Order: sequence, then structure tokens, then C-alpha cells
Amino acid sequence: MSASRPRSSAIQARLATTLWRTLAGRRLASLWRLSRLIGPLVYRLSRRERDVTEINLAQVYPDQSAAARRGLARDSLTHSTATMLELGFAWMADPNRVETSIVEVHGRELLDEARAQGRGVIVLAPHFGNWEVLNFWLSSHFPFTAMYEPPKVEGLDPVTREGRERMGAKLVPTNPRGVAALLKALKRCEAIGILPDQEPNWGSGVFAPFYGRLAYTATLLPKLVARTDARVVTGVARRIPGRGFAIHFLAADEQVYSPDEEQSATGVNACVEDAIALDPAQYQWEYKRYRKVIEEQEGHPDHGSFRLY
Repeated sequence: MSASRPRSSAIQARLATTLWRTLAGRRLASLWRLSRLIGPLVYRLSRRERDVTEINLAQVYPDQSAAARRGLARDSLTHSTATMLELGFAWMADPNRVETSIVEVHGRELLDEARAQGRGVIVLAPHFGNWEVLNFWLSSHFPFTAMYEPPKVEGLDPVTREGRERMGAKLVPTNPRGVAALLKALKRCEAIGILPDQEPNWGSGVFAPFYGRLAYTATLLPKLVARTDARVVTGVARRIPGRGFAIHFLAADEQVYSPDEEQSATGVNACVEDAIALDPAQYQWEYKRYRKVIEEQEGHPDHGSFRLY
């Protein structure tokens, strides 16, 4: 690695941290107005984000017109921009400000009932709305553990970790030791969070339908359910532009409790679809959810031609 790369990463980390600390003091209405200015520029100038978003939207909403999907793509990238600008607010703003920005909470009884029954709660937290605000709320109200992978820019690790842990969340590594920590938390009737829509490494998932197309989906969930009798819910922090956030907890699709990994993964993807239905523009469609294809797993000699991107 060249000597200039660590310096570049350190500069990036300092600039990002300074920006987030500055934006942490801004009102959410101001951040949303700024997002509405920057989001369309991201759509026009960032080909990668635009192309992946539009490819995904064409796959999941084939009956919509091309014009409608382009509008949804612009809205989605505006919300993704807002999430990035709001990181300082979620991680660094006075906790009372963040708490009062959460103006609605729906479905909390799903968590309370599970814990009253002596069961842990697995919160499936897709990349929807502002998931850092969801982490803030969960760790403010429940003993909460989540897996954590350090950011690619090494200098951002301290600020990211401090922001996510400041209300009491426990972060554990994405390895067997972390899985063991999740199991212990569930057995203590606590809440844990896992990402249901992040593509796992080969060997850690199965193919299951997501909006009618097979997507490689992690199999961690059925392993946790089988060993703990935990209850599963989907959790998101839906943005109410300019006002704040609404927390939603949704009962999981019953298939998630199946011991069959493919059926459970099908239920996980159905949970993500239910969350997206709250407001499709708030989902992070620029993620390459269909990057892996089953033809590659099966050793098809021309598997590359089956890829969307």
C-alpha cells in the first residue's frame, strides 16, 4: 500500500467527521432541504448509483412506466442522501433531540410481549429510512446487541462505533464469536439486530425469491431461531421529511420460523418487502442485491450473462 493512501483515508475521515459534527446541530428540516438539492445531483452525476437503482427498480416494479421508475429512483437517491447527512444527527446530536425527533412508534407491543414471555427478539433491520435512528431508539429502550463491521475508511471506525454505542448498544464482530454473543443476548431475553438484505459471502446463504427474482440471502436467522425460540420482527425508522421519524415494528412472515433454510430465507425477504411497502422511495435501491446468481453457484460456464450488473 502506498504511503499516500493512509494519509488520504485519514483526511477523508477528518472531513467526514467534521461535516457530521457540523450537520448534527442543524434542524432536520434544513437537512431535508439540503438533501433535496443534492439528491437530484447524485442521480444525474453518479452513474453507478443511478444505474444500479434503475436496474433494481425495473426488476421489482416491471409494471410501472419507465418515467415513474425514474422518478422513484430520484426520490430514493434523495432519501439515501438524507440518511448520509443525518448520520451526525443520529450519532452526535443531543440525545433528547434525537429522541424527540421520533414522533411515532408503531408495534412496540411486539417487542414487549416477547420479552414478557421470556423470549428474546430478533429485529430484522433492512436498509430503509434511517437505520441509525432505529439503532438509537432500540438501544435507548432495550438491552440491544448488533453485529458490526468496521468501515472501509479506518479513521471512521471510532466515530461510527461511538455513535452506535452511545445509548448502550453492544456491538459484536461479524464472526463466530459475534454469533455466540447474539445467542447469549437472546437467551437473556434481550433484543438483537441483524441485516436481512445484505448479501452474505458464498457458503453463508441460500438463494430465495426477492420480488420474484432469486437473491442470495443469509442463513443466520434460522440458526438463531432454532437455538433460542426468539421472536422475529422487522424494524425500520421511516423518515417523515422535515419533521422527524416514525418507528415501525412489523410482525415477521411466519416462514422465518421454518427450520428449512430456503423457506426461512424466503420469509426474510418477504419481511423486507413488507417494510419497503411503507414507502418504496426510502429503500436503498442502489445496493447490488442481485449481484450473486444461482448459475454461478451451479458452475454454469456462462454465468456472467445472467447477472444484472
